[in-house]
Amino acid sequence: MQSTPVSGGAVVSNVMIIGQAPGPREPALQRMFAHTAGKTLFRWFEEFCGMNESTVRSKIYFAAVCRCFPGKNSTGTDRVPVPDEIRNCSSWMGDEIQILQPHLIIPVGRLAIMQFIDCKKLEEVIGRKFRVARAGHRFEVIPLPHPSGASPWHKILPGRKLTERALKLIARHSAVAALCRLRPKRRGDLIIHPTRLPSIALTTQRKKC
Repeated sequence: MQSTPVSGGAVVSNVMIIGQAPGPREPALQRMFAHTAGKTLFRWFEEFCGMNESTVRSKIYFAAVCRCFPGKNSTGTDRVPVPDEIRNCSSWMGDEIQILQPHLIIPVGRLAIMQFIDCKKLEEVIGRKFRVARAGHRFEVIPLPHPSGASPWHKILPGRKLTERALKLIARHSAVAALCRLRPKRRGDLIIHPTRLPSIALTTQRKKC
């Protein structure tokens, strides 16, 4: 693992988005989904949920399977984290789920999806909703394919139709609908979900994975 850990920030929310790992640009920007994949992801949310990037970032908690940039592989593309690296970071996600007790988790990409459900083929899980238990808490999972340009799966059939179906499920989910009804906060405000105040504050992780 390279770089410092990247966090989505201390947003208290009933919805979590979980990616694979930061890319090479995210550590400097200290934002997840800060480049090409993020542009597609936030376009999806604006089109189907009516939430632009700033709204999504302020109302949804962002996490990742691994919190540091894994580096490049021999072909020059971003390296997929190995099992030991995933295990080293797994406690962060468990703690976040235990603290937030989310109603909905949206894993983005096969690696993130596999942390919650079996995923031999994307077409078997995209466009569906699952009930999952982890860290002593039960919640719903609606997977999304990874929006990076490295894979055209979400652009061609059946991936395009299944991705649209998944986004419609997300838009109709009660936890996301509740976020859309909340009055937007001013820039710089602390984002606190009105239904509950946790006793433990979420902070940016600075420990290397």
